[in-house]
Amino acid sequence: METHRLLFIILLIAAASIASSHSSAASATPCRSNCGSLQIKYPFGTGYGCGSPRFEPYVTCNSNQLVLTTHTGSYPITAISYKDSTVTVTPSAMSTCNSMQQSPNLGLDWASPFQLGPSIFLLLSCTPPTSSLTIKGSPVCDPSSAHLCSTIYTCPSVVNLGMPLFPPTNSCCVYSPANFNSKGELDLREMKCKGYTSIASLEDSPTDPSKWVYGVTLKYTNGGFDDYYMNNKCNTCEDSGGICGYSPPTNSFLCICNNGFNTSTDCYNNYNPVQDYEYALGSSTSLSTWKIWLGLWVGLIFCITA
Repeated sequence: METHRLLFIILLIAAASIASSHSSAASATPCRSNCGSLQIKYPFGTGYGCGSPRFEPYVTCNSNQLVLTTHTGSYPITAISYKDSTVTVTPSAMSTCNSMQQSPNLGLDWASPFQLGPSIFLLLSCTPPTSSLTIKGSPVCDPSSAHLCSTIYTCPSVVNLGMPLFPPTNSCCVYSPANFNSKGELDLREMKCKGYTSIASLEDSPTDPSKWVYGVTLKYTNGGFDDYYMNNKCNTCEDSGGICGYSPPTNSFLCICNNGFNTSTDCYNNYNPVQDYEYALGSSTSLSTWKIWLGLWVGLIFCITA
């Protein structure tokens, strides 16, 4: 009997230790309502299980910086407009008035929910004349906006692209309407240009490039899953102080409350373990803990009956 009691005590200690480690792991990466200075709302999330499963592979929060990752690189997200369904990214290799540099290709994944928005793309230090620059036989430069080229070429940093101060504007191209190639990329080498910049806003200062807001504006679209839950569940969840998420692997909707529990509706009534029992079991962490306690009870029965 003493041996059985000792065995039971060992089982109890082991179960408590494992359950504690699972609990710590579960709370290590909680869904948050902000990432740095950006407010995070559906469909975006700060980690796995947060926001929409359609966006999670592409948008993550790393060290308080929201980041968009594509096949060409990772780009900081510096602004989100939930009203206009746009985000602004600022690639580190993109030129600005203060810093011009040679740039690698910029790209988006075709399967992602993002596409080019209303940014103004300027191709810099191209083989002149850019008036002959074509894609599939069609001119790509907008001559009606050529004044933007002469304006940005007043920035002293043009010398970093191997050009003299106030270079000829026929080496610059206002790429409009901007488009990516079949690989989903802005292929600078193919267009024989060394760099690019993207203007998110002229800030009422069309002749002062030092005051422009630089960044690539992207539109995002919601799929059927996102539209349904945004209209029917997510707004209610967020209004109740919760964060919208999903439960892998079925990706069923979850409202994540600040007390650490997940519900299938909202956080107004706090947590109802009877109502959301099936959602708790759907969580890999909760399921693992449940298995631990089941094993503990089996061990207890064995010790009593042996």
